[in-house]
Amino acid sequence: MNNIFLITKREFLTQVKKKSFIILTLLAPILLIGFGSLIGLMFKANESHNIIEVVDKNGLFKNHLKSTDKLDYVFVSAADEQAKMNTLKNNESLDGILILPELQNGNYDQLLQNTRLVINNKIGFDTKQKIVSDINEVIKKEKIKKLGIAEVQLDNLDKGFTLKTINVSENNKEDSDLTFGVKSVLSMLLMYVTFMFIIIYGVRVMRSVLEEKNNRVVEIIISSVKPFELMMGKILGVTMVALTQFVVWITMSVIGALVLNTGFSSIPKNIPGGNEQMMGKFDILQMGTQISHSLLELNFPLIIFVFIVFFLLGYIFYSSIYAAIGSAVDNETETQQFTLFAILPLMVGMYGSFTFMNNPDGPLGFWLSIIPFTSPVAMIARIPYGVPAWQIALSIVLLLGTTIFMIFLAGKIYRVGILMYGNKATLKEIWKWIKG
Repeated sequence: MNNIFLITKREFLTQVKKKSFIILTLLAPILLIGFGSLIGLMFKANESHNIIEVVDKNGLFKNHLKSTDKLDYVFVSAADEQAKMNTLKNNESLDGILILPELQNGNYDQLLQNTRLVINNKIGFDTKQKIVSDINEVIKKEKIKKLGIAEVQLDNLDKGFTLKTINVSENNKEDSDLTFGVKSVLSMLLMYVTFMFIIIYGVRVMRSVLEEKNNRVVEIIISSVKPFELMMGKILGVTMVALTQFVVWITMSVIGALVLNTGFSSIPKNIPGGNEQMMGKFDILQMGTQISHSLLELNFPLIIFVFIVFFLLGYIFYSSIYAAIGSAVDNETETQQFTLFAILPLMVGMYGSFTFMNNPDGPLGFWLSIIPFTSPVAMIARIPYGVPAWQIALSIVLLLGTTIFMIFLAGKIYRVGILMYGNKATLKEIWKWIKG
């Protein structure tokens, strides 16, 4: 046991003392936010502003096709149609001409079929769909008017409402759309981080084992420690490295949420009334405050507990597999035929977790969060929505038992494989090592 502690300490200190680890740990959240902002800016930079001239041969659509910040409708006379068409190709300030034919005998279907959009350059799919939607909306209103329904009545028919949801399982707490959105984002973020870290740090263990094996350093090491102690020391050392990063990131996230919640929530109260322009500048801050408030309303102690427990057990479980793979092969090329067994269950758990937004308590969510091969990512994805205590306890017991069993199997493979050179390991050969 003392040897495991010493190897764990060595692996941990070797990693955390690196400048790259310190920089990545402190800057990763900032880089993540910056990356998300960059993606948003890229989408914003790629947005286009289209100008479409409209030839309305009925006068039906004038004053009803409303321009937006991305799409301008400019109505022109039907008499100018041909002249506009002739100059469209060389007109760089115009993107297209929308020709709305005459309405004959009240046949709106025929009008839609004969409607054309002539363009001089490619336009985005969303722009085209926006034009179709606007035309359909005008025709829909015209059809309803012919039925004798006034526009006020029509607006009343289309009026929506927000359904308030009260969850009796959470002390009658109101579950708003924003809260549900925050839970969904948090669920996917935690799940994806767990998935990526298990793979990244699991592969790190595998490469470390493979490197020591190829350098024959392991022959010297195991003269002083048992192979099992060496394997467990490596796994636990890298586990502590990952856990250290998570503790730092969780602390930074909670502090950030508290700052947003307390620092910016009072800003709108200090703005003079009626200054709508000034209020508009704080929309993003208000949204950040609401999101942070929704985050702090969640059961964070339970979420953090489940996240850490399932990450640790899941990481040890899969790192045992990676360590066994690293000991059984002689080069990284040969690892590809075995790593698939570790990656596939995690991918099933990850992609299955995307369905939790529709039904987190459904049968798929239950079984994925109970089965040990998928529970490290699936349970973490479910926990922001709320999971019964007995399901969490059952999942932990099953994952713990399976992890211990996997460590036992990996230890038997590691003990033989770490000293095997030149022989290509096969599943049949590995099975003999396990039985031996």
